[in-house]
Amino acid sequence: MKVRITPTKLKGEVVIPPSKSLSHRAIIAAGLSEGRSIISNIMYSKDILATINAMRALGAKITEYDNYLEIVGSKVKRVSDVIDANESGSTIRFMIPIAMTIKDKCTFVGKNNLCKRPLDSFFEIFDKKNIKYKRNEDYLPLEVEGALLPGTYEIRGDISSQFITGLLYALPLLNGDSVIKITTPMESKGYIDLTIDILKMFGIEVVNENYEKFIVKGNQKYIAHDYMVEGDFSQSAFFLVADMLGADIKLKAMNMNSNQGDKKILNDVEDFGGKLLYNDGLLSVSTDNIKNTIIDFSQSPDLGPALTVLASLANGTTKFINASRLRIKECDRITCMKEEIEKLGGTIDELPDGMIIYGVDRLKGGVVNSHNDHRVVMALAMATLKMDGDLIIENCEAITKSFPDFFDVFESLGGIIKYE
Repeated sequence: MKVRITPTKLKGEVVIPPSKSLSHRAIIAAGLSEGRSIISNIMYSKDILATINAMRALGAKITEYDNYLEIVGSKVKRVSDVIDANESGSTIRFMIPIAMTIKDKCTFVGKNNLCKRPLDSFFEIFDKKNIKYKRNEDYLPLEVEGALLPGTYEIRGDISSQFITGLLYALPLLNGDSVIKITTPMESKGYIDLTIDILKMFGIEVVNENYEKFIVKGNQKYIAHDYMVEGDFSQSAFFLVADMLGADIKLKAMNMNSNQGDKKILNDVEDFGGKLLYNDGLLSVSTDNIKNTIIDFSQSPDLGPALTVLASLANGTTKFINASRLRIKECDRITCMKEEIEKLGGTIDELPDGMIIYGVDRLKGGVVNSHNDHRVVMALAMATLKMDGDLIIENCEAITKSFPDFFDVFESLGGIIKYE
């Protein structure tokens, strides 16, 4: 599917979708709990549906309503011996350890780029623990036979926090105590904080020793808990960038005391010269001058596409550092954003772990491709605020991964779109 966007100013109020990171975590915790939980403020994106269906495959009874879930949890049991993560990296990396709390053979499958996203951190554990697994050239499908046992688990902290989160969910269920040792400096600490917060809400205790070691007692029980998911700071990034580019958008449902790692977007837009405004529960940002800056992505790789657009329209040269994990998302977000921005008249130098972005006053219209990445679609859509000529985005349906209603919201703000 293609969408044509005619440049115009955007103005209005937006209820930011619920945090995908917190939605995944709450659904899993509720699905592992004894009793009934209500998880409210849910958006049924493809990624969230993947986690819902994965938990059903492990024994949870989940009923979907308009914007909330009723979840009756269960001890892990194999309702299906195949778990389909679709395109969700969170789902696959969280579910592998959870499914392996019982010994039965299980096959994990996915689609598109997820099949190529690394799982080596788990393979290293399997090799050390003598757990049998089988894969082809890609990472998925993956067939695993064998159960996790209590003990010490060594894992890198600079690949993806999702591997650690998966272990933090699984190890409390084992018949004995465990320790997770982090062998390299921890990145994305905010995501680990979210995990530990949700685990605590559902009755699970984890001792965090300075992100270098996590002590997890065994034989713990998840306890049912009702939870309302807060607004997603990674989704707010696109609208805050739009404000920086001249829109007048106010965001609702943002928890300014959130532990979300992507709350870093507030600091990032200030580094670009933005002035944050938060009044009567509405968040916005304004600026008279988009400054060049240096942005560190070690804790917030999902902000990459939105901030690439902002940097492309800043005054001067901006540098992105510690951004290597942008390369292992739905697409290689460094290479792909360079390719698409340069189609529109921008200039970007690609680095192994970052980018140098040379700002221009305006971009030109043209045809770009999403590379099947939801965040690339939304970032490029906001670039139209400083664009001469229409923008056509190919494969725009990628937004269904996290924000199915994005273009409806875009139109409600005055955006002019036409599907082709």
